[in-house]
Parts: sequence; structure tokens; C-alpha cells
Amino acid sequence: MKISWNDFVEECNSCHACPLAETRKNVVIYRGSVVAPVMFVGEGPGANEDEEGRPFVGQAGRLLQLLLDAQGFSEKDYHIANVVKCRPPENRVPTDAEAAACKKLLGKQILIAKPKIIVLLGKTAYTLFTGDKNAKMTQIRGSFIEKNGYLILPTFHPAYILRNNNERIKLWQDIEVARRKAEELGLMEPLPAQPDMPTSRPGSR
Repeated sequence: MKISWNDFVEECNSCHACPLAETRKNVVIYRGSVVAPVMFVGEGPGANEDEEGRPFVGQAGRLLQLLLDAQGFSEKDYHIANVVKCRPPENRVPTDAEAAACKKLLGKQILIAKPKIIVLLGKTAYTLFTGDKNAKMTQIRGSFIEKNGYLILPTFHPAYILRNNNERIKLWQDIEVARRKAEELGLMEPLPAQPDMPTSRPGSR
């Protein structure tokens, strides 16, 4: 049965499958294009996201956007989401139970968004998405894992890069890997020239 986006949004907004629903201001579903070739998935909303109802709008999100813009991504090229759609109190890591409660919604979201490439932002997103608790991000980042017809690419979370700016090149390289694969698959137009990595830090607000 085909799922409509509007029905999906309504299902998310009315969800009380876990205790996070009791403390949220907003359900945080997505930003970007509903249908997109590349999907970016983080762990969960923070304070800015809970306030605005959109993922990755805080400082980490602005860093991600800075890198996406520099790599020539337009809004139609990406769908940005999280493993859980409600903010964990004090920005703690979502529990396994919370991730499990949201798993059905994330599955529906992927079916609607129809990405070919799914970029998992950070170890927590990777663990909650795959169930693999033993992998080290330094070892798995930047290489595709093929699963259920999707190309899954683990990389660092932008919040980690804000704390460790010397590692920015690695996140930049991984976004480039995702972009080049999308080009190779005919999902995005090639860039006319090789872009330079932005070195500025996103401003706070």
C-alpha cells in the first residue's frame, strides 16, 4: 500500500510510542526534499530542532549545510532526518527502546523519500540504524555498505567536527564520496569543477 507524505506526517505528529513524546515541543521529521537521491540521518533532535520542528538547524546543522552547499547539493538533492523524531531530554543519546519505537516511522520515511544513498551521521546513528554496537567510526567511515538495495555510508556527526575541527576534512571527503556516487548513478549532475572545502565555522545564533 502506497504511503502518502501527509498521512506519514500526521502519524509522526500523533505518535506517543515512547516517553519522548511527553517532553517534546515539536516532532522533528525532515528538511530538504521529500523525495531525494541522498538521505542524511542523525541520531535525534536537539534544542534548536525541537523548537523549530526541523532537523539539523543548530550549529552542527549549519556546518553540515555549509559543506553540502560547497559540494553543490541543492535542496532537491537531499532529505535530512534523524533516527528518533523527538528530542531526548538534555540532548542525551536515544535509548535502544526509543530508537526501536521510532524504527517503523523511519522505515516508512525511507520508503517515501526513495533515496539510493543513506549517509549515517555519527556512531550513534550508525549503531541505532544497523544494530552494530562494536564498529569504530574511524574504521568504517567513508566506505559504502550495501543493504536492502540502499548504499549506506557512515561518517562523523557534524557536532563531532565542531569539537574536532582538524577532522573536518574527513566529513568533507565522505560527503564528496556520497556526491560522486550519486553522480555515477545519474542521480545528480556532475560539478563543473572540484570544490574547495570551506574552512569557516558556522555562526551562532
